[in-house]
Amino acid sequence: MLDATNSKTELPPIPGKRYFTIGEVSELCAVKPHVLRYWEQEFPQLKPVKRRGNRRYYQRHDVMIVRQIRSLLYEQGFTIGGARQQLAAGDSPAADRIQSHEIVKQMLSELEDLLKVLKG
Repeated sequence: MLDATNSKTELPPIPGKRYFTIGEVSELCAVKPHVLRYWEQEFPQLKPVKRRGNRRYYQRHDVMIVRQIRSLLYEQGFTIGGARQQLAAGDSPAADRIQSHEIVKQMLSELEDLLKVLKG
């Protein structure tokens, strides 16, 4: 697992699937599962689907929100309250930059996978 204390860690691309378990999101975002559960209480934007036995299933947009929260807290130094306000504003340049960066990384990963298939 990636080290959450190293805030400059390059996060892996988000796989092209519909739902992710809390363990997968933990790996993709370099945040421990108990932190994700805490953030669900603190950030109303983070609402994973709950199924069988209260198991959490995160969708792609949830993973993007977790990465955004992680950046606000660990890289930009916001408090929980400050990060909550930034997310609520929704139009912060930092949020746009993070989301654009994630989309580019995802597209690059998908293109590399396609290239591997074509070279096959």
